[in-house]
Amino acid sequence: MTNLRGLGPVMLVGAGKMGMALARGWLDAGLPASNLVLVDPAPSAATQEFALDYGLVVHGEAAGLEPNVLVLAVKPQIIGAVMEGLKPVIGPQTLVLSIAAGISIEKLSAGLDTARVVRTMPNTPAQIGKGITGAVAGADIGPEDREAVDALLSAAGQVAWFDAEGDLDAVTAVSGSGPAYVFNLVEALAAAGVAQGLDAAVAMQLARQTVVGSAALLEADAAPASVLRQNVTSPNGTTAAALAVLMADDGLTPLIGRTVEAARKRSEELGRG
Repeated sequence: MTNLRGLGPVMLVGAGKMGMALARGWLDAGLPASNLVLVDPAPSAATQEFALDYGLVVHGEAAGLEPNVLVLAVKPQIIGAVMEGLKPVIGPQTLVLSIAAGISIEKLSAGLDTARVVRTMPNTPAQIGKGITGAVAGADIGPEDREAVDALLSAAGQVAWFDAEGDLDAVTAVSGSGPAYVFNLVEALAAAGVAQGLDAAVAMQLARQTVVGSAALLEADAAPASVLRQNVTSPNGTTAAALAVLMADDGLTPLIGRTVEAARKRSEELGRG
């Protein structure tokens, strides 16, 4: 297993929230600060504070260094211009790891003049080391490259590899965008509590902790989600009455199905440019 300490220079291009979440995980997992190069032409105050805390410098452009690993963490809408500026720093030893949503390996390889590309899709729980990232390897990625990617991404949570690149559009729709669905569930549950007469702050407290506690139970108990659901449901009880609505033919399952489909289609659109 590759050790982060031995990866050599890692250049992170795009020091936004996800980029910083990954960088923090790398440093905490043993990547020396001297081996991390941050590149962002307009770093936020939070990014500048992060750099100051770890003794890093945020560079306005990538220049003067051919990194062993180049991590692309920029918005897909600007990826073309960013890649054009990165060509001079791509060396034969450079492994490219992209987290730009919807941007294909073919487009990344063409834009950077290298076939050593891994395309990935992390999600925001990576900020606390609880993320999951889907990954697909380009044609020139060998076992050592996969180990390096695993080492980098595992610092932010779990990693799932896929053989078909097209699967990443579905990964984006399920886990990449999924945290927003959960947060919206909290909003909806709190609003329902208010509609039943609860104080708004109390309703939000109940909704948030219910989701937090349920997620912790999912993590602690290996039983299928369906079994955990059944464990909460007494015959003819309040939960059963609620689930009769939630699990109806027009309930949550078809709604989430349409939700994920919309996100997948948008991921495909972004990939087509």
